[in-house]
Amino acid sequence: MSFGIQEQFATNVYYDRTFDCDAAKILPGEYYYTCKDMMIVTVLGSCVSACIRDRVTGIGGMNHFMLPDGGDADSPVSASMRYGTYAMEVLINDLLKAGARRENLEAKVFGGGNVLRGFVAINVGERNAQFVREFLRAENIRVVAEDLNDIYPRKVYFFPRSGKVLVKKLRQLNNNTLVNREQDYANRLLSTPVAGDVELFGD
Repeated sequence: MSFGIQEQFATNVYYDRTFDCDAAKILPGEYYYTCKDMMIVTVLGSCVSACIRDRVTGIGGMNHFMLPDGGDADSPVSASMRYGTYAMEVLINDLLKAGARRENLEAKVFGGGNVLRGFVAINVGERNAQFVREFLRAENIRVVAEDLNDIYPRKVYFFPRSGKVLVKKLRQLNNNTLVNREQDYANRLLSTPVAGDVELFGD
């Protein structure tokens, strides 16, 4: 399968000295899943991340996405919603292919801060948070923890093997890198079509 700009498998894997383990850092439009005992980390502003794992095997992954502005946000078939659906389905499909079982999946969701204030007419973060909750509810994937909305960016550390998540609120940003990165990502989403359909499959 070829991935468009909307959702790419992260390749930034490194050794994290603080946590003494291998780690993968994901950026907007990326995701990562693993069967190994390692960490996945990202920094969220208005974007959201779903940390999904098989609670029995420890196979798990994280995505990082945003719904672009446009279309009817309340319509399940709107172009905007297709981006979020694609981001979620790609991750879930890869977890199932790796050996996770659908009935064992659980999720923790984060992000959706009101960081891009003034960028669009509506609160992008709030819409992202609403979408991820509704998607997981529709797919019968239990949300066991969440930290959504508010006005602060977050740094999220996810350990799929154990299911542990550490969240650090970034109450002060040293520069505009995060906001600029998300604005650039949002602009690219508006100018790039969704990269094809993905079908979910069962066990």
